[in-house]
Amino acid sequence: MAESEATDVLLGGRYRVGAVIGTGGLSTVHRARDEALGRDVAIKWLTAPLPARSNQDAELAILTGLDHHNLITVLDAGTHTDSAGREVRYIVMPLVRGMNLQERLHGSRIAARNIAEIGYDLAEALEYIHAQGVVHRDVKPSNILLVDYGNDAARARAKLTDFGIAVARGAERATADGTTTGTAAYLSPEQASGEPVGPPTDVYAAGLVLLQCFTRTIEFPGTVVESAMARLSRQPRIPDYLPERWRVLLTSMTARDPRDRPSGRELVSALRQVALAETGRHKESQAFFPSDEESAMGKPIPNEALHRATAMAARLFESPISVVSVHDDGRTWVVSHYGDEVEHLVRQVDLTGPQAPRDEPYIIEDALTHPELSESSLVKPPIGLRFYAGVPLIGSDGRTAGTLSVADFAVHSVSADQLRNLEDLAALIVAQLELRDDNPRTL
Repeated sequence: MAESEATDVLLGGRYRVGAVIGTGGLSTVHRARDEALGRDVAIKWLTAPLPARSNQDAELAILTGLDHHNLITVLDAGTHTDSAGREVRYIVMPLVRGMNLQERLHGSRIAARNIAEIGYDLAEALEYIHAQGVVHRDVKPSNILLVDYGNDAARARAKLTDFGIAVARGAERATADGTTTGTAAYLSPEQASGEPVGPPTDVYAAGLVLLQCFTRTIEFPGTVVESAMARLSRQPRIPDYLPERWRVLLTSMTARDPRDRPSGRELVSALRQVALAETGRHKESQAFFPSDEESAMGKPIPNEALHRATAMAARLFESPISVVSVHDDGRTWVVSHYGDEVEHLVRQVDLTGPQAPRDEPYIIEDALTHPELSESSLVKPPIGLRFYAGVPLIGSDGRTAGTLSVADFAVHSVSADQLRNLEDLAALIVAQLELRDDNPRTL
């Protein structure tokens, strides 16, 4: 069905279809209005050709039988006949607020605590579907939604979606040409070899997803053949800078032999322990810059524009570190950008800690000559920060809401033009912050 034809259609006498908000290989997602209940929903058009109709039926059968807080569930389903007389299937789902993990990975780094929380939510979802006899078979960042409920929750919640190639107990799934299904970069070794798959396949893919959250690179890139050959010839490379608990967990999740991987239940238990350990480390640390994407009591990252503005501040000063910290009703949350050259350092040192916002720009061109900072652990080796520049984030009400800051390990001189540009970026960031609650999305 053409996008123009789908828009403003009334489905089932109640769903008024709106603009496209997401697309995939075999489906298109529109925003819609449930006129019967007066709420916004998402309509997923199943646009696959007729040979894939059995797959659509299978997805509907699987989805309607699943109900878990870490899954995107089905509210309704039906068929629609378009102007050409073709019958098109659709699924009605909740309209969620947030972004998918793939989009989030295009931004600044994700703190280890938040990765553990994402992993825990994903593990709970996998434990549940595996207990129902379902294997997802396409766990990847774009199929993991980071949902903001808009209630000042401590964090976004990860939800697993898109069961288009899932397999239920006792069922077999094959493509028209007999090839494997799934996304090349996240296939398990047994998928890449064309062998039968089970719950360990999802655990393997989840391990690659969590690894990518740390490294911000796809471990097995390339075409289906290139990606498959790479995973069959070597194990995923687990960075040495990760804490031992992460190295052990990711190694077990991505074990070559499916029998060596943890079950869904074991994965839930392991990630619960890792999340608790990371949360404890976060709360106990004291330092100068915040490193987490949100504080323990903060709000989820609003949107990609803030990540871009934060990275632009770093480029303005040719500095590897930039941070937006926002203080809101006694809470603090941050957006941070770290250059690849200091990624290993930031991974090893927790730079979390509140800092009261200043009402005026604050410049330290060389921290070693600053009487109050020269003995700081952040200025001394092995960290060795030397430069800091911060400007206030001033809201439309005139209040200082936070700080946009940059830092470097080298000494800098700040020109008047650089300072004005940094203040202009701060003004753009404030504009984004004041719009942050006006963009509900579905993914």
